[in-house]
Amino acid sequence: MDKAMLRDDISYQDGSVVSKEVLKTEAGSVTLFAFDKGQGLSEHTAPFDVLVNVLDGEGEITISGKTHVLEAGEMIIMPANEPHSLMAQNRFKMLLVMLKK
Repeated sequence: MDKAMLRDDISYQDGSVVSKEVLKTEAGSVTLFAFDKGQGLSEHTAPFDVLVNVLDGEGEITISGKTHVLEAGEMIIMPANEPHSLMAQNRFKMLLVMLKK
């Protein structure tokens, strides 16, 4: 596989959340997301820990009721079974890594 600049490997689309699976194995998955301003993912849980790395822009991530604003270059871990949601106050791109236990 050729090397790639992940933030350039997915594009924003007006009024949408775009996702692109980069890798999926029995051990987990790696997915790119691009959120247009005002778009997000409603509150949900995941059965495994999830690492989020913001690649571009600024995203708002709420975990168990506590909101975190992350900018490009910052990351956060969303613990397994904790309710979380994401909202784009401005456009942002992120890499999501889920590793199964």
